[in-house]
Amino acid sequence: MLSIVAVDPVLAQDSVVCDAEGLPDMISGFFQITTALGIMGLVVVWQADSLVEMFTMNIEQKKSLKQHKRAALKSAVILVILGPLYTVAGAAMGLPLAECVNLVPW
Repeated sequence: MLSIVAVDPVLAQDSVVCDAEGLPDMISGFFQITTALGIMGLVVVWQADSLVEMFTMNIEQKKSLKQHKRAALKSAVILVILGPLYTVAGAAMGLPLAECVNLVPW
């Protein structure tokens, strides 16, 4: 009785995203746009920090700028790795979203 009440509604909801017309493509497109904007943001932050670093004389400020550049690079790497990791791990775990949505940005 418990499996009918607890498991059947969850199983019925598994394919809601995949069955919706255009929704998987919209999610994939949103992820690709977000990743592209994140990479462009990294380039802008990196170039701005490099420019400011050239005109900075204080050693503490230079350390802070280098730390900021490292943080921006880490964020971009996480952003680029997160989609493919979810796609591979989600498919291995049998998650329904990983079956119909492509989160690989390239």
